[in-house]
Amino acid sequence: MLIDRAVSYGVGVPNETPYLIRAAKAGIPTVRRTTGGTGLLHAPGDLAWSVVLPRADPRVGSDFVRAYPRLGEGVVRFLAERGVVGQWVDPPGTDPEYCLLSARGSVLKHAGKVLGGAAQHLAGGTLLHHGILPLEIDRPLLRKLFGLSASAVGRLTSLRELGVEGAPEQLAWKLAARLSDTLSHR
Repeated sequence: MLIDRAVSYGVGVPNETPYLIRAAKAGIPTVRRTTGGTGLLHAPGDLAWSVVLPRADPRVGSDFVRAYPRLGEGVVRFLAERGVVGQWVDPPGTDPEYCLLSARGSVLKHAGKVLGGAAQHLAGGTLLHHGILPLEIDRPLLRKLFGLSASAVGRLTSLRELGVEGAPEQLAWKLAARLSDTLSHR
């Protein structure tokens, strides 16, 4: 679970990228990820997860670049326990500056809206599979920072918008338990 607001951005994003400049002007910290991708607004209560497995682990498999449903099954189960049907699908590719609307990684959709996303990075014989589920969405801030249209931010949803209740700390523990359960039974 995240406790601060920040914009994270991929290793290949130049420091002069407009959304990073706008974030700095708004007083929002920026954090460069050592993995790829573009920008992402994080807020207190968002649920982030990481799975790190040796490349030779059978759970990774030779199809790991298309294994988002398998590696993220715990996230789908966590949501299902809360009455939310999620499915890992290809990202929409509509707004390349914002990770959840770009053409990279995979997104978790519910009823046609993007609820979360995941990405992968293979380095040193290890696979990092990581992702995010926003607790809430600050649409005006997304529009301000990333220049997203009203229709673009309308394609996003959050845990709270879908009626997921509970303290973020408790939700984080339950998400971790589901990820652990699904990965340990493979």
